[in-house]
Amino acid sequence: MSRLQEGDLLWTPSRAIIRETNLERYRLWLASALGVQVDDYAQLWLWSVDHIETFWESLFTFFHLRTSQPWSTPLVRREMPAARWFPGVRLNYAENIFAQATDERPALFFSDERGVGESLGALSWADLAEQVRRTAQALQRAGVKPDDRVAAYIGNIPEAMIAMLATASLGAIWSSCSPDFGAQGVLDRFQQIAPRVLIAVTGYQHNGKVFDRRAVIGELLDALPTVQQALILSFDGMDLSTPRGVAWDDAMAQANSAPHCFEQVPFEHPLWILYSSGTTGLPKPIVHGHGGMLLEHAKATIFHNDLKPGDCFFWYTSTGWMMWNYQIGALLSGASIILYNGSPTYPHFDALFQLAERSGMTYFGTSAAFVSACIKTGIHPNQKYDLSRIRGVGSTGSPLSVEGFEWIYENINRDLALESLSGGTDLCTAFVGGVRTQPIYAGELQGRSLGASIHAYDEAGQARIDEVGELVITQPMPSMPIAFWNDADMSRYRASYFDMYPGVWRHGDWIRINSRGGCVIYGRSDSTINRQGIRMGTAELYRIIESFSDVVDSLIVDLEMLGRESRLLLFVVLKEGAELTDGFKRQIIQKLRSDISPRHVPDEILRINAVPYTLSGKKMEVPIRKILLGFDVDIAVKPSAMRNPETLDFFLNYARQQRSKE
Repeated sequence: MSRLQEGDLLWTPSRAIIRETNLERYRLWLASALGVQVDDYAQLWLWSVDHIETFWESLFTFFHLRTSQPWSTPLVRREMPAARWFPGVRLNYAENIFAQATDERPALFFSDERGVGESLGALSWADLAEQVRRTAQALQRAGVKPDDRVAAYIGNIPEAMIAMLATASLGAIWSSCSPDFGAQGVLDRFQQIAPRVLIAVTGYQHNGKVFDRRAVIGELLDALPTVQQALILSFDGMDLSTPRGVAWDDAMAQANSAPHCFEQVPFEHPLWILYSSGTTGLPKPIVHGHGGMLLEHAKATIFHNDLKPGDCFFWYTSTGWMMWNYQIGALLSGASIILYNGSPTYPHFDALFQLAERSGMTYFGTSAAFVSACIKTGIHPNQKYDLSRIRGVGSTGSPLSVEGFEWIYENINRDLALESLSGGTDLCTAFVGGVRTQPIYAGELQGRSLGASIHAYDEAGQARIDEVGELVITQPMPSMPIAFWNDADMSRYRASYFDMYPGVWRHGDWIRINSRGGCVIYGRSDSTINRQGIRMGTAELYRIIESFSDVVDSLIVDLEMLGRESRLLLFVVLKEGAELTDGFKRQIIQKLRSDISPRHVPDEILRINAVPYTLSGKKMEVPIRKILLGFDVDIAVKPSAMRNPETLDFFLNYARQQRSKE
């Protein structure tokens, strides 16, 4: 049990720290360059959301971003989802990454489970540029042109970043999945975007075990007829022979000496496609643009993570999570980034802290789930490793508990800034989080990000202070999706974010904003499942679960909420005569693990007589989730709106039983 309570003061920046922050540099620059006078962060944030055109336009100058053609106006219309940013401008995201190139330090460091106790690999900026040049040529030989999709089934290794930057430099569109995804989970994503090239790795290691993915790659190629060529990375000597495949090393060896050029594209030209699953249908293929990601990632990493040249930025992530894309954006700050591929707890539980010491890490990015696991295991990494260089810790994926705040300060170091962040795949950023000029309070995110007009709305659409409400964004941001792929009339896009409050983005999280601007996130307000930062729609899981002949119906609920570790419960209705044996449970778990993702297997499987449904025939995931989290039944559900209100009794009894055990 923590000795702290929510709101206890943990850290206050000194005047010296404030003077050196990028936020303070920007505040002073605004006064001298634009005549904008703001005295503190609260005023700066308010100015940035009241004057969004001037704010976002100022970042081009302040960050010295490269463009080849100017814009005619910063913003055509201040409305969502029809906002159009910086028409006329031409630029390239990858070119702006390479604008930070230097001989003074590597672009990236990298390690994996096999090398975590050894010296790190490093890639200089010159070597990175050369490998991107060679990869771009390989993609062009495969027929890749602007707007073509390059899909990758690959881990968090240097080749993934090289391929992404090469794809972006050509004006093509990147999309990736982690190799721990099963074939169906990958195909649910890649079949929607019809890629021209598939980049894949034949295997990977996790928790000391090697996984052979050659059969999955074969399934992907059979089901992706648009793939003209596959670039195959061999893992652990595993080769893959296919008529459409060429070995990565062989493709690189074919490069000629032609110089590399960066395709100049409009602000809204697609950069990559990420996926965020809803509660129905296939995963949403979210398209982000070059310009929006450039401005947002520069702002987020330089202002809110306070990264500078010479920093070493790390985030434990995979290529299936938006934080992988975000870590690439950290290069815009001039910092080096650290890639790690493997389990965070292998070959020993404090492997990432050993990595921190060896790399000289200055920013440690992790998840609330990892911090919770550290607490349970009882490790004290600062007693074993020198972690004094870490001046920032970021946590995201789910809300960080007060106990998590306390553990980090006691077991990493007391002088760091703990930045609990909240954002999402939808904008590929954190829009609530670190403010290095502000104090840090236990259980709170420091503040709303610049340019992000975040509010807590009640059901009537009124902004509330010191009350829990729906997290909404009331002004457009450049990093909002330019579209969903294959959603020409934007109907799916509008339904995803603007169905509750027309013209206002509803994100799907509960938030409370206090009078000093601090924020507390209370988890998802919808039924999307968020496990270790990777969101998965229940529809994807139901498709697998209900493929078993003995399963008549099912309901899956994630109990992730502030102060609780994510707990995924699966309730199944079985056909008459079938039994929910341990063996059958293992079959369900194994199929979900292999076909979808090992992150999204249930923690517990229980049998029920019937799934609760609304009168319109929708599974009642959100009301049941509220009941299981302890909400009063009168608040959680309206029985009059149910087809079968008698089904609530099981869940009410189950919730009471669980509370009695706490």
